[in-house]
Amino acid sequence: MAEFIKIANINDLKAGVPILVEYDDDDVGIFKLDDGVYAISDICTHDDAPLIEGNLIEGDCIRCPRHGATFNIKTGKQTMPAFAPVPRYHVKIEGDDIYIAPMEGDTC
Repeated sequence: MAEFIKIANINDLKAGVPILVEYDDDDVGIFKLDDGVYAISDICTHDDAPLIEGNLIEGDCIRCPRHGATFNIKTGKQTMPAFAPVPRYHVKIEGDDIYIAPMEGDTC
């Protein structure tokens, strides 16, 4: 398993307002939802748009700001015109610190 790195403090997050962090030179969006904190690649698989600049929809999805593809923040699953899901990251919270690591099988 990849190494967990500290990326933020839980107090940095507000529900519905994603933040951008880096993991090993990859841009990662961090999302606080009602049931937890999630992390996905910030790059749309359709045209490399920054996903955190999009709109949160349907509670756990984000819409790409360029062409409207949506991505499930929890699963990475996409809708057209995106052709592949976005990579996901494990999230671990220790005290007030948030750590992430890439999920096995997801390409980062």
